[in-house]
Amino acid sequence: MASFEPLSKHSAAIQIVARICVVALLLNLSGCAKVKDFLDFRKTTEEPKDLTVKTLVAKGMDDYAIGKYFTSLEYFQEILDRFPFAPEATLAELKAADCNYFLEHYAEALVLYEAFEERHPTNEAMPYVMFQKAMCNYKQIDRVDRDASGAEKAIQLFSQLIRAYPDSPYVGEAKARIKAAREFIANHEFFVVDFYLRRDKISEAETRLKYLLANYPDTEIAPRAQKLLNQIQSGNPPKQSLSSWLPKISLPDWARFSSSDQEKTVEEAPSKE
Repeated sequence: MASFEPLSKHSAAIQIVARICVVALLLNLSGCAKVKDFLDFRKTTEEPKDLTVKTLVAKGMDDYAIGKYFTSLEYFQEILDRFPFAPEATLAELKAADCNYFLEHYAEALVLYEAFEERHPTNEAMPYVMFQKAMCNYKQIDRVDRDASGAEKAIQLFSQLIRAYPDSPYVGEAKARIKAAREFIANHEFFVVDFYLRRDKISEAETRLKYLLANYPDTEIAPRAQKLLNQIQSGNPPKQSLSSWLPKISLPDWARFSSSDQEKTVEEAPSKE
C-alpha cells in the first residue's frame, strides 16, 4: 500500500492544478464576454442596423422636418431597399423625390417624381407631384442668353396640372409661374433679335420679332419689340446693341404675377402620402 501513496499524492496535485486552470479559463472567458458586451453596447448606442420600417419613417420625417435632407434621404432609401412592398414605401418614394428636390438635385428629383406618377397614378398627392415635376424644370431656368427649354417644359407641365386639377391649391402659383416663365422666354427671344442685329442679319431679326409678338404679345418686352419691328420695317434699324439690359434680366419673380389670394407658397410636400 505504501508504494501507491506517492502516486495518490501526485494525482491530487494534478486535480488541484486542473481545477485552478479551469477557474482561470472561466474567469478569462468571463472577461472576454464583458469586453464583447461593452463593444456591442457601443454599437447599439450609435444606431442599430435592423431598424423597423416605422422607425425609419419616423427618423426620416424628423430629419426632413428640420431640413436635414441628406440624412432623411438615407432613411427613405433604406425603406425602399429593405421594405419595398411595405405600405410606408409609397411615402418613402415621394419623400425621396422631395429630398432630392430640396438638395437642388433637380434632374434626380424629376426622375423620382415621374416614377411615382407612373406607379401611383391615383394617389392623392398627384397634384403636388405634377407641380413638383414642373418646378424641377422651372428651377433650372437660368439667364435669357442661355437655353430656354427649361422654361418651355415648365410651362407645359404647369399647364397640364391646371387642366387635370383645376381646383387644386397649386393652380394659383402654377399660373403665376407660367407668366414668369413666359416673360423669360420673351426676353430670350429679344436677346436672339439683338444677336441677329449685331451681325447685321436684319431679315432674321425681323422674323424673330414677329414670332415674339405673335406668341408673347402680353409680355412686358412686347411694346419694345413692336417699336423695334417698326424701325426695321421702316428701313431704320438701330445702329447699336440692344443688350445693355441683359445682365439685369433673368427669370422674373413669379410673385409679381400672382393675385393676393394666390400667394400661397407650395414648395412643401403634403403631410399625407
